[in-house]
Amino acid sequence: MTAQQAIDIARESIWVMLKIGAPTMLTALLVGLLISVLQALTQIQEATLTFVPKMLAIAVMFVVTTPFVIHVLSAFAISLFTRIATLGPA
Repeated sequence: MTAQQAIDIARESIWVMLKIGAPTMLTALLVGLLISVLQALTQIQEATLTFVPKMLAIAVMFVVTTPFVIHVLSAFAISLFTRIATLGPA
């Protein structure tokens, strides 16, 4: 395996990580932002008000994006195993 191949695999794995993590992180960010605005407008400073809705939104996002995550991970694994199989003896 050359250095360029290793860099390509690392780059592809970072993109896979971003594809998988972005929907959940963006959901947490948006829910947190909405709740912060709500707290600023109403001056309610309750810790559970930020925690519970964010956890519920993240759980829903996990359920919604599970097929996409499985597809992306399986495609990456197949690609990676194909590359390993084509390396052959050194």
